[in-house]
Amino acid sequence: MIQLAGLTAMVTAYFLLPLDRLGPRRPVLSWVLFGAALGLIAVLLLVQVARVLLNDPGARPWLVIPPLICLSVLVFATAYQGLAQRPGELDGIGTRLDALYFTLVTLATVGYGDITPRGQSARLVAILQILYSFIFLTAAATALTNHLRNALRQHGNSDPPR
Repeated sequence: MIQLAGLTAMVTAYFLLPLDRLGPRRPVLSWVLFGAALGLIAVLLLVQVARVLLNDPGARPWLVIPPLICLSVLVFATAYQGLAQRPGELDGIGTRLDALYFTLVTLATVGYGDITPRGQSARLVAILQILYSFIFLTAAATALTNHLRNALRQHGNSDPPR
């Protein structure tokens, strides 16, 4: 329940925070925040992956990994929204929902083609999202799945015989 509330708060913040001040008006700040946010999320995800691989009994990846994945999606959506403010950079993004939609379509590798990164910065961010997803989000999801599988196995082995 707490996790759902946290995810809801993150998505609500994405839609309500004054993020329009980022983008072409403040490109250096935008790129620094984008890189710092992704770097921090990547480190936190890798810590969780390592804890799972090392069978850390205190690891709680089911509490940490889903919000970090959600946060990374929102960081990319924010970057796309900022890039869309610059004419010719991204065709088809007019709202934050459009940016979130494009982020999820890219993450899912569906690529409907209705939104197109045309500028070099937009293409760079799309490339970074694809690589980031392959490396960090896949590793985190795999670690979470392995942790849950092991927990179910241990739970199944601890049941008293009938």
